[in-house]
Amino acid sequence: HKSQGTSLDMPAISQIEYFRVPPRWLFVKITDGEGKVGWGEASLEGHSEAVEGCLDSFMERFIGMEADDIEHVWQNGYRMGFYRGGPVLMSALSGIDIALWDLKARRLGVPIYQLLGGKVRSKLKVYAWIGGDRPSDVEAAAKERIQQGFKAVKMNATEDVGWFDSPHILDSAVDRLKTVKALGIDAGIDFHGRIHKPMAAQLASKLAPHEPMFIEEPLLSENPEGIAALAQVTTIPIALGERLHSRWDMKPYLGIVSIFQPDVCHVGGISELRRMAVMAEAYDAALAPHCPLGPIALAANVQVDAVSANFAIQEMSLGIHYNAGSADITNYIKDASVWDVKDGYIDVPTGPGLGIEVDEEQIRAVGKVKSWRSPTFQGPNGEWREW
Repeated sequence: HKSQGTSLDMPAISQIEYFRVPPRWLFVKITDGEGKVGWGEASLEGHSEAVEGCLDSFMERFIGMEADDIEHVWQNGYRMGFYRGGPVLMSALSGIDIALWDLKARRLGVPIYQLLGGKVRSKLKVYAWIGGDRPSDVEAAAKERIQQGFKAVKMNATEDVGWFDSPHILDSAVDRLKTVKALGIDAGIDFHGRIHKPMAAQLASKLAPHEPMFIEEPLLSENPEGIAALAQVTTIPIALGERLHSRWDMKPYLGIVSIFQPDVCHVGGISELRRMAVMAEAYDAALAPHCPLGPIALAANVQVDAVSANFAIQEMSLGIHYNAGSADITNYIKDASVWDVKDGYIDVPTGPGLGIEVDEEQIRAVGKVKSWRSPTFQGPNGEWREW
């Protein structure tokens, strides 16, 4: 429809498409009435079908709306379905939001960060994963990351653990941290929500003398009171955020968590990630976006990282275990050199929009793909354990 009070015709959203691609990603393409396009990512690991259903419903609401009105579309997606938030709706909204930002910035011929106030840095510190879901030989993996240019890594603290388990199962986490730090790099330790309250403080205490970069999800995000109690007894920075889906979900953790790790694919895209970054800054907390996902998600994070004063470090999924034998962030884009790591940093891209060129032909050639499923862990008596 036409914008009131102006002679300019604002192009409307004319088409929304989505593409499920290996290893576990969901890309979104938006085309406007002039044929211009933008790309987004709506990946929600293990739940692609649910997000795709939400995208189908969004099509009915968003097609015909002005593509330039990104916030108007976002507010519709978040508020006008009565039920709000949560991983499925916010992941679908992420794909839409990122694509609209990409489309708008490309039309104007500038990077998205120019529309967010301009960059405050030209390089971004990054880290990569080592060790997999059941970490073992981390020394060889860390040496490989060093060869790739990384100066920091992250690894899981433990394998699956009982609700309350023998203290000796925590010792391997300390040994692996010491091994990696002996190579001269930093290491974040991801508890992954696997450790429950009876043992979380115990593991943090064991790790503290060896100075991990942070401990991530030391308890599940539905336990803010437990996180608050842990923050009182450890000097290690506490990081979490991948299972928080909006600024409202952040509220119980403001003033408690030192490093927020929202995932641009799970919080409603660039629009909400930027707001969450500013909220964290107001409480002197750092921003370190979660991103074990695809190249479009990483590119979207980078745009917000570039303008955020409190940005600390960015996760990259290059060579992550989930990508083994499948596609990586160097796939589905035409120039993978944008992800080259040097001395622990990547350059902030200068190209228009997301700063990457999506290879649509490669994406469309994939065809029908089975949805990825999260692993499951069971204890010795058949009980479910946190993955």
